[in-house]
Amino acid sequence: MKTGFLQVGHGEAVTLDRIPHMTFDDFRTDALAIVKNGGNVVHYFAWPHGDTFKLMAVLRTDQLLVAGCDAPDRYPSLTAECEPFHMFEREIAEQYGILPEGHPWLKMVRYHANYRGRPDLFGNNYAEEIPGNYDYYSVAGEEIHEVAVGPVHAGVIEPGHFRFNCIGERVLNLEIQLGYQHRGVEKLLVNAAAKRLPILAEGIAGDTAIGNALCMAQAFEALTGVSPDPGARIIRTIAFELERIANHVGDLGALSGDVAFLPPANYCGRMRGDFLNMTLWMCGNRFGKGLVRPGGVRFPLTDEDRRTLTERIEELKPQVKHTIDLLFATSSVRSRFEDCGTVSTEDAQKLGLVGPAGRACGNPYDVRRCFPSEHYPQLEIPEHAMSGGDVFARAKMRADEVMQSIEIIRSLLKQSVETSIVEDPVVTAAADSFVVTLNEAWRGELSHCLITDTEGKILKYKVKDPSFHNWNGLSMSLRDTGISDFPLNNKSYNLSYCGFDL
Repeated sequence: MKTGFLQVGHGEAVTLDRIPHMTFDDFRTDALAIVKNGGNVVHYFAWPHGDTFKLMAVLRTDQLLVAGCDAPDRYPSLTAECEPFHMFEREIAEQYGILPEGHPWLKMVRYHANYRGRPDLFGNNYAEEIPGNYDYYSVAGEEIHEVAVGPVHAGVIEPGHFRFNCIGERVLNLEIQLGYQHRGVEKLLVNAAAKRLPILAEGIAGDTAIGNALCMAQAFEALTGVSPDPGARIIRTIAFELERIANHVGDLGALSGDVAFLPPANYCGRMRGDFLNMTLWMCGNRFGKGLVRPGGVRFPLTDEDRRTLTERIEELKPQVKHTIDLLFATSSVRSRFEDCGTVSTEDAQKLGLVGPAGRACGNPYDVRRCFPSEHYPQLEIPEHAMSGGDVFARAKMRADEVMQSIEIIRSLLKQSVETSIVEDPVVTAAADSFVVTLNEAWRGELSHCLITDTEGKILKYKVKDPSFHNWNGLSMSLRDTGISDFPLNNKSYNLSYCGFDL
């Protein structure tokens, strides 16, 4: 279709004067047309430009498309016509006090005063330490009751509030309120010293340290013109896949525990530690912190390292396979997983679900295949999706991806890796420029978007964790489901609180 949006590449630096600046009406019309015709929203945000503010959208078809416009004080909501803009418009309203008129459910996202000192759109008193003035959706009826869970939970878990409207045990609606861990990450990234940027990126979400560090590094590589050598790309790909395996294996164990099938739960818990220890061997940190830097990596992968990692993964492969087979061959497990928390393909598309959650609903999108970077252009990532959209499909997608990632790592460890170690990465960025990076983190599409000013300093740093899309998928999974199925559905997504709260 014809559009005024500019086509850009993943990790391609573009000067701001190349990005189309449209009237708001044209911007709105084109953005809606792209998404209604099968496109998806990667980013939609406001950003400061001198004394004014602008809107920018990064949309995805089989290409990446970007355009912007002046930000009005209020505008006709895009969400009212096209659901994928839902969370993005709420975020813009909270951050900059820009009102999307007609938004069907305009609620705060993270609970903080807007950055412009404008009257708050939600009526909050930010002198209060906890979120307030939140009108939860309610269902009227004599037999309707509400169940409130959190934000403080039993066990070691991040804070989030879940409000269920139920009739008996059946859930009519689940509303999720987050924001209890809002740290102002994006503001920190704008104002931080250059040498602190990789450290801050690694801390956005502790279980996705490699993914966020990779997005940040690729963005600055584009803005500085520095290109990692092939060896560094191989090391980064191995570490990225190890992060995927460790988290997927951990989630499969958690799902096993939730249906009281303890052998796989225990096996997966131990094997998750084994895969984390492989990352520890590579860089001295189990979560991969300190490994990825703009321009390459901080640690080499010697032939001895490759032999050690190969021995470990060859030992673990049959154990993983046996555990997965045991889990999915057990009839009591399948009876709990199947037809539990189903999301249709149509609803998944409207919600913009990504990663295993999206692929479990029939959407084969995988950044590694569609927008490959690092060593992925040299790898064959097959199209893979399931149609069930239930807990079983989400679990099976993770299991399949674990085995796929093991094979990827095995193939990469066969190659001799030579790389130059990066001690002091170059982070002096091009002026008046834009770049967007995407990677298939273990939860799905992870993206960083940067805009620089006339001096090459960061003007806007936008982070989007896949959980930003997928939390609403969890809400949809609970509709017309027994409330006792909530823990199982919750673990089948295992979404990030801090990655969402930022």
